[in-house]
Amino acid sequence: MRLEGKIAIVTGGGSGFGEGIVRSFIAEGARVVVADRDEAAARRVANSAGAAARAVTADVATLAGTRSMVAEAIEGFGGLDILVNNAGIAHQPQPLEGLEEDRFDAIFAVNAKSIYLAAREVVPVFKAKRSGVILNIASTAGISPRPNLTWYNASKGWVITATRSMAVELAPSGIRVNALNPVAGETPLLSTFMGGDTEQNRARFLSTIPLGRFSTPGDIGSAACFLCSDEASLITGVALEVDGGRCI
Repeated sequence: MRLEGKIAIVTGGGSGFGEGIVRSFIAEGARVVVADRDEAAARRVANSAGAAARAVTADVATLAGTRSMVAEAIEGFGGLDILVNNAGIAHQPQPLEGLEEDRFDAIFAVNAKSIYLAAREVVPVFKAKRSGVILNIASTAGISPRPNLTWYNASKGWVITATRSMAVELAPSGIRVNALNPVAGETPLLSTFMGGDTEQNRARFLSTIPLGRFSTPGDIGSAACFLCSDEASLITGVALEVDGGRCI
């Protein structure tokens, strides 16, 4: 029960890595606000956890959505100890000059601006009690980019730099900030990264992962539990690769 008594928010918690993090947190004793713009997905995950979870329909790329999930944690559970910025979107593999502007804007709104908005609302809460943990879900794409995913890669590079800068600035306030860099995983985004979920595309992706498998929501949930627990109390500013060796 490494997170017993802790209250957390997980964005994009209705599926994929976010769902894995929610389930791992609850198994370790936390209470969790499951924030997702897909109401049905958020409710499915939260309802399966009973009283330990609450669902919030929130677009985390907006200030209103961000405020609603923070309010649910503080008013519904009585506080906040952990923020996991997991929500993210990608684009189909394509030449960098071909991505439409509206898709570029959406990627940076969800992958980057949401972290800024969440910090505006959560950091003052953490500063007031001089403790708190922020975990940003980045990607191996931010440090070992694949071709034809340039703007997604760039958004995740932003997340890694923001994590390190936040960690340095917030450490004197007792706030730890870390990131995870998952390799492509068995999530709804996998087909997008591969340009279609085919046997050939899977084999091509798997050939770049020394351990020979994709990541799973459980892999990411376990790593998130560690970095958000007191076991990692001296760890801040890291971007931990959970990638089967891809970035070696």
